[in-house]
Amino acid sequence: MHVGIVGGGAVGLTVAGDLAERGSAVTLYERDRLGSGASGRAAGICYDAFADPTDAAVATRALERYREWGLLSPCPYVWVAREAQDARAVREQVAEMRALGLDVEEITPEALGERYPAVETGGLAACAVANDAGTVAPDAVVDHLADRARAVGATVYTGTPVSLADPTTVAMPDGRETTFDAVVVAAGPATKPLLAALDIPLALETYRAQVLVTEPVAAALPSLYDASREFYWRPRDGGILVGDGAHAVDPAEWDPAADPEFVQSTRERFRGATALDPAVGRSWAGLCTATPDRDPLVGQVADGCWVATGWQGHGLMRAPALGEYLAEQLRGTTSTIDAPLAEQFDPTRFDGDERFHPLGDPTADW
Repeated sequence: MHVGIVGGGAVGLTVAGDLAERGSAVTLYERDRLGSGASGRAAGICYDAFADPTDAAVATRALERYREWGLLSPCPYVWVAREAQDARAVREQVAEMRALGLDVEEITPEALGERYPAVETGGLAACAVANDAGTVAPDAVVDHLADRARAVGATVYTGTPVSLADPTTVAMPDGRETTFDAVVVAAGPATKPLLAALDIPLALETYRAQVLVTEPVAAALPSLYDASREFYWRPRDGGILVGDGAHAVDPAEWDPAADPEFVQSTRERFRGATALDPAVGRSWAGLCTATPDRDPLVGQVADGCWVATGWQGHGLMRAPALGEYLAEQLRGTTSTIDAPLAEQFDPTRFDGDERFHPLGDPTADW
């Protein structure tokens, strides 16, 4: 079996390595450098704190593989709420997650403050922690997956933008074409126009997310998501990566530099949530893809043509599991994950002409 893969992010590289390791011939095409899209700009937070059984199974498997590869640094994932409605949701989520066997627990704001004195706990109504969570370094993930894919025989082209002449034929910039037994398109926002050229519609929209990384701090912090204020952070490179400021964009016209307003407001928000006031070291923006129901599109869209996109910011976190799943589907073997992935993530579950706001804003004019 000869498989062509379009897209050199974490998902495409995982598929390439898993297929080549099992004897398939694999050729991967990346239009820029490996990890130049969402994978290289990701926050790198990994957790299993999902109340949905399928999402939890995917996350658990992804964590397992990251540990096997030596890429996961243990770091608890905390999520907090300030409003009564959000607090009820946190408590319900913890109960559902524990019923799935996940190592999560609700803790009091006081207990959170004792564990992490730098966290300002005043005003918190509910707190929960996922103890099996961790973080990964995006560049290290991409490098590992690329080395692994090449080591087991995959051919990897970089700086090579391609198009699809038909569902199983990849056209190179110089006009050469290669027909494969199957083609996987895992090209982030570019997945939609690549398939649109073949009249294969996808229910996919793009949004731009921004993050900053502070200068090093002396305090210990977990990864944390504030459900009421809708921002997050994680320790990174001695400092703290803080994310917020997402909005819809045209993927053909976007700025990879973070907005000055975002940097200022996010720094103020972080300062108000902790006892810390570090300077900003660097910041950036990246593109993420979304679907109407916030579940990804992973599976076959035409004879011999498969897609993996629509990660809603969770692509790097899910890559080891869903890349493995896609490789198993292509080879016709039993899925390692015992969950209804084919039904929940079926890329043909939408008509493909849906208009929706990628961030779930019902007031948006789309």
